[in-house]
Amino acid sequence: MKKLFILLLTLPLFVCAQDNNVISVDRYFPKADKIPQFEKALAAHAQKYHTGDTKWLVLTVETGPDAGAYQIVEGPKTWDSADKRGDLGKAHTDDWNASVQPTLTDKVSFSYLTFRKDLSTVAQTDYAEKIAITHVFYRPGYYDEIQEALLNMKKVWEQSDQSIAVYEASASGEPQFTVVTRYTKGLKERDSGFRESFPIRYKKVHGQDGWDKFVKGSKEIVSHQWSEMLFVKRDLGSK
Repeated sequence: MKKLFILLLTLPLFVCAQDNNVISVDRYFPKADKIPQFEKALAAHAQKYHTGDTKWLVLTVETGPDAGAYQIVEGPKTWDSADKRGDLGKAHTDDWNASVQPTLTDKVSFSYLTFRKDLSTVAQTDYAEKIAITHVFYRPGYYDEIQEALLNMKKVWEQSDQSIAVYEASASGEPQFTVVTRYTKGLKERDSGFRESFPIRYKKVHGQDGWDKFVKGSKEIVSHQWSEMLFVKRDLGSK
């Protein structure tokens, strides 16, 4: 009985430790003359084989260096479920290889990201149909500083009623944070008159000294960054 009581006490701690905050992000580039076949095969595959932890959200990359790619977001899930995923079985793999793979080019990328609730202003799964992603690469030794900078930016985003989801790359290339702006009101949010400029909004929250510190810190902390726009394609993902 004593052992059972201890187990019941520790069970909530175990459950809490299993954060459902992991996504895998894959990008595929279909052949120019195979896009209709690719989309048909991808949708059929996703809707037949990808549910639960392995459900797919599919987006098209509209701008930036990866324009023309299709991004597949799988999850969210825990690291434990990612570890146990495997190849989802022979039927799944055979279907992909027979129907989807022949429509693709050799260019592809794979990565894992973890959702940072503490740095975000929106829940992980409160998606929007149109988004912009800024990939922020920070210099070695500046991990604490980049997080502090993002926390300060979060206060500005909250004051501006912006839906921002922040993810951290996990063992997937250069250390980076991806800042995802979710346009819940559509692309009109990008209009210059929709909101005041970021510097003005930042100064209202943190003052001129705060802005000067932010600019100076950005020059020191950030190695490089780039941005892109993506649109969700509901008909191509899991149902």
